[in-house]
This record gives sequence, structure tokens and C-alpha cells, in this order.
Amino acid sequence: MVFNPKNLRVKALGNIFPERIRELDEVFFSKPTAVYIDWSNVIHWQEKINWHISLERIKLLLDSFDQIQAVHLYCGTLEGNELSERQVKDVVEWGYNLVTKPVKRMSLSIDISSIPSDSTAIIKNFVKKSLLSKLDIETVSFLNSKLKQLNQTGERSLEELKCNFDVEMGRDMLRDFLSGKYENFVIWSGDSDFQSPIKQLTEDEKSVSVFSMSGSVAPEIDEAGVLIFDIRKIKEFICWPRELGDSIKDRIAVQLEQIKAKGTPEEAPQL
Repeated sequence: MVFNPKNLRVKALGNIFPERIRELDEVFFSKPTAVYIDWSNVIHWQEKINWHISLERIKLLLDSFDQIQAVHLYCGTLEGNELSERQVKDVVEWGYNLVTKPVKRMSLSIDISSIPSDSTAIIKNFVKKSLLSKLDIETVSFLNSKLKQLNQTGERSLEELKCNFDVEMGRDMLRDFLSGKYENFVIWSGDSDFQSPIKQLTEDEKSVSVFSMSGSVAPEIDEAGVLIFDIRKIKEFICWPRELGDSIKDRIAVQLEQIKAKGTPEEAPQL
């Protein structure tokens, strides 16, 4: 096992969950590895798992495995937003290979003042065509009535944020493949758009794995036959500190005391 914890907290968690460390080390990071994190995809996992993912803690965990030699992060910058701009600076300090670009702000009209009540002209922009075809006139009219109520409060459009990095990720995978440095390619995304590069890498006898959530990986990725790791199995390593339960905090505290008693230099990691 080539696991060198980057701080005492990671070491304590490794002692508590040795089976997780062993699985990652022996199955997913057993050879020279490059990691690609599509943050715009990952951040939405939080809505399903009901806890927050820390980019700093992800990096500390990944850096603890000697075979991981590059961690690429793809993250949009919301210009003028202090938190977003600060995050970009932080991830560079944490050692990510960052690729970023401005987030696009798209304005979508919800103004129904000039259309009939049974028209789908507006709602077709928000409802998939396959579902829209199943809606009867009464339902369409009802949805338009709700939009009318919003219009009456002054809301005529919605803002949608968009920032896609599929091209950049594919480019970097190709570069890393051509460099000859890596045998493992680890993708943090369940998006079907990565089917093609995954297929090509596996045909070129490279190991490819996907970090996501079971049930949230696109069928095209499942069909590629790559290994899939459920990130919920490493919650304690990558979640926000305050989202750890009291019992695990107690176990970490015990481990820290034991580690320090053996002569490990003093640190003060968050639980």
C-alpha cells in the first residue's frame, strides 16, 4: 500500500476506514494516475446526498496516494462573485491543475403576455419534448397561468448559469495519454459526454474509472464497463467538517491522541 497521509486528520480517518484506503489504493490508484474533476457536475451531487463536498479535502485525500501524479479541476468563474473568485484562488493554492473560464449567464424568457393560454411557446424551453408531448391542454394552460402570476409580480425572465468543460477535459485526457506518464485515468463525472474518450482509452489498454454515485451514472458510461466508485463511501474524507456525526468526530479525536502519543508532530486539524 502506498498511502502517505497529508495531515493527521487524513491519517486518523485512514486508520478508522482502512478498507476504503485499501480499495482506493489497490483498485483505483494502483498505477500512475491522472484525475479529472468536473466540478459543475460534482457540485450537483450535493442535492442528492444531502452533504457538501470540500475541494480542499478531496485534494488532501488524493495527494495522500503516491500513484496520483496529476489532479485536474474544471471549474467556472462567476465574475463579480466574491466567493467564486476566492474559490479559484484557493484551488490553485491547494495544488489543483485548474482550468477555468467565465460562467455564462443566460436569460430565459417567461413572458407569456403575447401568447395564447394553451400555447407551449414558453414552457417548451423548460420541459423536455418527450414529456411536453404527453401534457394535455388543461395542464399547459395551468402552467401558463402560473407563469402569468410570476409576470404580474414583475418577473419576465429567469437567469440560467452555464459552463461546460467537456472539450477541455477531453483535450487534457488526450494530452496525458500521449505523454505516456499515466496508466490510470479517473473521471469525477457521470456525464454521457465522456463515453467516447473512455472507450478510446480502454481500447488503448488504459484503466479508466468513474467517481460518481450509484444510480447517477449515464447508461452510456455503465455500458462502457469501467469501474465505478460511489463517492458516498468516502464521505468522512471529503465532506464539510460540521457535517460529520458526533460519533465519527469522537473516533477521530481518539485516533489523533493515539497518533500523537506515538510521536507524530503536533498538528491541529479540523474534525
